[in-house]
Formats: sequence, structure tokens, C-alpha cells
Amino acid sequence: MQQELLPNLFKDEYKKLVAVLTKKFGLQHIEIAEDIASDTFLLASESWGMKGTPENPTAWIYTVAKNKTIDVLRRNKNFNKNISPALQHSAEKSEEITLDLSAHNIGDSQLKMLFAICNTNIKEEAQIGLALRILCGFGIDEIASAFLSEKETINKRLYRAKQKLKAENIKLELPASADLNKKQFAVLRIIYLLFNEGYYSSTANKKIRKDFCLEAMRLNLLLINNKTTNTSSSNSLMALMCFHASRFEARNLDEGFIPYEKQDASLWDKELINKGQQYLFQAQQFNEMNKYILEAVIAQAHTKKEDSPDKWETILACYNRLLQIEYSPIAALNRTFAISKAKSKKAGFTEAKKLKLEKSHMYYTLLSELSEDEKEKTIYLEKAISLCSTDSEEEFLKSKLKNQLD
Repeated sequence: MQQELLPNLFKDEYKKLVAVLTKKFGLQHIEIAEDIASDTFLLASESWGMKGTPENPTAWIYTVAKNKTIDVLRRNKNFNKNISPALQHSAEKSEEITLDLSAHNIGDSQLKMLFAICNTNIKEEAQIGLALRILCGFGIDEIASAFLSEKETINKRLYRAKQKLKAENIKLELPASADLNKKQFAVLRIIYLLFNEGYYSSTANKKIRKDFCLEAMRLNLLLINNKTTNTSSSNSLMALMCFHASRFEARNLDEGFIPYEKQDASLWDKELINKGQQYLFQAQQFNEMNKYILEAVIAQAHTKKEDSPDKWETILACYNRLLQIEYSPIAALNRTFAISKAKSKKAGFTEAKKLKLEKSHMYYTLLSELSEDEKEKTIYLEKAISLCSTDSEEEFLKSKLKNQLD
């Protein structure tokens, strides 16, 4: 029981402690906040192993974290020179120091941390790494596994990112109203990338993939639950993630990746689909157009397996508008597939050839799908296999090629 309890408790509470302590100390002292949180759980591991699990484990964690905070404030003179006089005074009178671990303060602290981490002067992969470690509570081993990297590489990446945050003198606060839309766009992009890292991940660990998706959705809820950041974009991104996540179990079975057309729709999570529809409805009440609304409408259409001209006309119209707002090769590629369904395979193939995405295995996979020449279909599929970056993609396409040749 304890072997399962402590890791789960760490995952749930470490990120809360770090956010609340960083809000109290300032972002320049984030390592101290992390040390206090880590030392608290180290002591829990040692103490609980000898004395057993306390009656209220979470309360025990919070009490120890508070005591360790007092110790740090008393002993670390260099640290004390840089913190506020009020906080130093509180440390001298231990009964006055408090860690506000109410749901409101935790949410507020994590939301402000989210904006601080999503600094456009930091590389996106580092922003995602910081979010995974500080806001989601993932261990370095898990992050390294997800990115197919060494632990040392991840540690260096996170260290450089933290140093950058200090050098930029980033404050733990919500942006001024004039900057909010621009900075929230950066936050939404990182949440979107984090979700995609889980949904389209190359890691073989199904649990990590699913956890990444769930954490991205939890972070997005921080935005929705705050009046200032509850926007059309935050709601539509949540809708998009709900629609995609509803198919997670159906597309990631034990035997491997299952393509959309072969998924068992009875395995789709109807509750998540309904939640997605609710968030999409909320997003549309703002009467604003953004890329996430368009992507959510496309994803919503895919929650219905039945094909119809109206369905694909809607999807095609969304891709046309999406490419006007923000061009991306993937969206352009998907648009050509929508053309093939709304009009004809020949029309889709003609449009796809114009894209000339010769470095993308998805490009050649689509050409193989849309070509009406059997020999040409095989050539395109073999080219796609040669460009695969992951074993799962290569295995899937080889199986497709085998079926095509049989």
C-alpha cells in the first residue's frame, strides 16, 4: 500500500508545494522551493518506512514542508538577504509562517507559474520540460523516456531554462491585460504541444502517454477556472483535447496503434465527447474565431464514424479557414484528404502532389492512399517506410504494405 501511496502522493503534492513556495519566495528561488518539496518526500520515505504511514499522509506532508520552510528561512543567510523583510520576520516567529495550500491558492500559484514557464525566450522543448517537472510532477526518468533522451540531457535542459527565467527576472504574476492575449497564446501552444507529446508520442510507455494528455488538460483547466483567462481559445483547446482523448483507449490497444478507420467506436469515451461538446459550446459564445475552434470542430466531426458529404464539407471548410489563420504542412496535408472525401480521390491526389512534402512519411502515406495506380501505391508506401522516425510508425506501414501486396 505504502509503495503505491508515496509515489502517487508525490505526483499530486510535489507540484503544489513547489508552486506555492515559489510564489512565496519568488521565481529566482525556485530551486529552494524544489529542495524543500523533495526533502519533504525524502523524509516521508524514511519515516514512513520505519514508523508506518500516518493517519493523514497529506497533512503530514504539509506540516513537514512548513517546518522545513521555517528552517530554510532561519539558516540560509544568503537567501534571507533577498527575500522580503515580512517573510524574514515570520520565520523568526514560527507560528506566523503559513503555507496556504487551499485549492484557490494552489490554482493561483500554478496558473502564474504556467505563464512564467511559457516564456517565448526559452526553447519550446525546455518549456515543456519545465511544465512536466514543476507543474505536473513528472520525474526526470519519465521525462527522459518521453523525449527519448538521457537523464543528464534533461537535467541540463531544465537547469538552463531556470537560469534563463532568473536572467529575464520573470515575475510570478498574470500578465497585464494589454499583454494577456499574446502571452496566453504562448501558454496554450505549450499545453497543445504537451498534449500532442502524449497523444502522438513515440515512447512505448502507454501510461506516460496518457498521463501527459491528462496533465495538459489539467493545466488548461487552470486557465478556464480563472475569470481573466477563461477565453474562447482556452475553452476550444479543452474541447479539442477532450475529443482526441475520447479515442485514446481505442487507438492505443496492447497490440499497438489502431488507425481511426479501424477503431472500435464502442471504446470511445462518450463522457469525454460530451464534455468536449460543452467546452466547444462555451468557446463559441465569445463570438471569436481562432485556430483551436476550427480544430475542435474538425475533431468533433470525427466523433461520428459515419461518412456523409455534409461532414466532409464541414471539415474541408474548417481546413480552408485554418490555413488562412495559420499555415502548417500537416493541416495542408489533412486538407487534401478532406478534398478526397468531399469531392473525389483524384481531386485530393492532385492537391496533395502540389504540396511536395518529400521529407514527410505522412505525405507519401497519403499519396499511396489516394493514388489509383497499384504500382504507384506500393512505391509511395515504401518511400513512407524509409522516412519513418519511430518503430511503431514503421511497423504500422509495413503491415499496410504487406496487406497491399497480398
